[in-house]
Amino acid sequence: MPPQDMTTASSPSGGAAPENPGPDHVLDTLQHQVAVFARRAEQTRLGGVGQVRNSMDRAAYLLLNRLDREGPMGVKALAAGMGIDSSTVTRQVAPLVDTGLVKRTSHPEDGRAVVLQLSPRGQARLDEVRDSRRELMSQVTDGWSEEERDTFCALLTRFNAALAARQTAHQTAHAN
Repeated sequence: MPPQDMTTASSPSGGAAPENPGPDHVLDTLQHQVAVFARRAEQTRLGGVGQVRNSMDRAAYLLLNRLDREGPMGVKALAAGMGIDSSTVTRQVAPLVDTGLVKRTSHPEDGRAVVLQLSPRGQARLDEVRDSRRELMSQVTDGWSEEERDTFCALLTRFNAALAARQTAHQTAHAN
């Protein structure tokens, strides 16, 4: 059994869980576990296993993944889809272009516009990182049933969607 510290204990304070937890206890535990998750994810960067471990930062992975799943697109569309501003995407894409993972091409319908596209080298690199990260997820959830994995994935997806919706609403409210 892992040691009972601030990162693994059943209560946010590190002690035993109260006998009759109130409604705030679950929310306290949730916010604490999310903070622990964020720290552990950053420490490992959930980078995977083997030689690929920690070899691609989060921003690069998310950009390459979006281009792979949605195809070539302009900076504005990429930024909008990721919930960040265009200047951030431009800054994050520059090293990916420089290293040949992403290429800039002319828009197929408007030759004046530029779109970003995953290069063959970028696709190969993304596939390598995905395989490594998939193996890490397999190892971390090795003792879990398929139902537990499915449930965790569904709840984490729902949680991330709720955070994204909240951020969008917050940005919209401050833009007006």
